[in-house]
Amino acid sequence: MAHRRGNPNWGRPILPIPAIATEFETIVQRLRLKPEMYTSSHELQKWCERNRNRCYIPEWLLKEWGIIVEAHYAFDAA
Repeated sequence: MAHRRGNPNWGRPILPIPAIATEFETIVQRLRLKPEMYTSSHELQKWCERNRNRCYIPEWLLKEWGIIVEAHYAFDAA
């Protein structure tokens, strides 16, 4: 029997990649917080301050707490 050549999945639709939770969403789930409880959580605020330059944190929450993300972590355009 001859070896079949080519991609056996040719013409089949690509399966969607499942979305995974961000670290922010994971910590919110662990703390059992609802969106209206975010601003009153001291544990979440401490976590956001420690991880502001490393993880996604909603902009509205950063503004609410006055947390500034450092610009030097962005990519240089040079």
